[in-house]
Amino acid sequence: MTDQSFIKVLWRGGLRFEVSSNLSTITGMKRKRDGFEEIPVERSQASQDYLALNKDGLIEALNHIDAQSDFGLFKTEVMHLLEVIESSDGQKPDSLSARAGHDSVALRRDVLVSELNQILESRTAERARYYLRRLEKGVKRVKTGKINDINLTRWKEYDDIITDSLWVLGKRDTSGAHLGWYWGNFIPQIPRQLMLRYTRKGDWVLDLFAGSGTTLIECKRQGRNGIGIELSDKVAERARELIAEEITPHSVKAEVIVGDSARADLKEILKNNGIEQVQLIIMHPPYHDIIKFSEDERDLSNEETSEGFLQRLGQIVDNATPFLERGRYFGLVIGDKYCNSEWVPLGFYCMNEVLKREYSLKSIIVKNFDETRAKREQKELWRYRALVGGFYIFKHEYIFLFEKK
Repeated sequence: MTDQSFIKVLWRGGLRFEVSSNLSTITGMKRKRDGFEEIPVERSQASQDYLALNKDGLIEALNHIDAQSDFGLFKTEVMHLLEVIESSDGQKPDSLSARAGHDSVALRRDVLVSELNQILESRTAERARYYLRRLEKGVKRVKTGKINDINLTRWKEYDDIITDSLWVLGKRDTSGAHLGWYWGNFIPQIPRQLMLRYTRKGDWVLDLFAGSGTTLIECKRQGRNGIGIELSDKVAERARELIAEEITPHSVKAEVIVGDSARADLKEILKNNGIEQVQLIIMHPPYHDIIKFSEDERDLSNEETSEGFLQRLGQIVDNATPFLERGRYFGLVIGDKYCNSEWVPLGFYCMNEVLKREYSLKSIIVKNFDETRAKREQKELWRYRALVGGFYIFKHEYIFLFEKK
């Protein structure tokens, strides 16, 4: 059992911990007039464990620790809290709100343990109290950015969000409704990362090349509304089937519309959904003529010249830009190509085309990929061709991130 003086502190704050003899379970007890109400906590089946703790009780416990004038006693109390946290069971994030109640706080256990260890490892009382008060601030406050749901007071819990400009992602996510059946699809991790950084739950995402529905499937997963424009009615119909298969707890819309993104009546499309603008645009066009997607003359993969391709790309950007909120983001996913034994920096040509409009360049992300459908099972052949032809095999593509001025 934990030290009784420490339990008393938590009790006074409206929360106590009861730890079983084998240290395998923990039950939080919230004070009521006629006793205490259990806050059940379950082992997480997800990749991370979360704790549902009474917010006021935890803050009171941290304040009590901070009030210890003796540095040795200060660390002893931190150790007691650490023992309780390490012996507790986790809970799925999606079930926290339903089980824990409005006055509880959800904390990721490994991050909380790390922060408590950082306090214990501090050599000076001043530094230890600084880390303790920072932890208390993270429990007390929720500070999100203007365009996302990231709680900056608990920023350490978001290690799944990439902040580097080089993305080494390996194979595409094929879970749920994500299938690699379509030649032009991109990996779901790209729209997922852009949504987490640049949208909030309930925001609207516009994908101008919907393809197999990758972006809209991710919209359903992340609690965003999605609209996709797709030129091919057959591809659009298959995308709708896959999107419908994706089960989500979020009440959001995901719609695929057949049409030409350069001429689609986006004002009417948005109006039909009760909105005037979107909060994120994603565009993953053909890499010019590397793959012929259709015989449709409106298809960018059928443009005869790079100049024609860029002109059509600009028309699509012009059609969509008025419907993106000012200060919000546009992600363009594009790669380069070879033509007549020369490297064509198609990605940077497209970047420059967008910058002729009312956008500023926020970032250039290089995404590494180890496998593509075209090169799968042909690694030796491509290596031989590279040695013979004096070129290098494409292992990357770009994500150009623009902000609307």
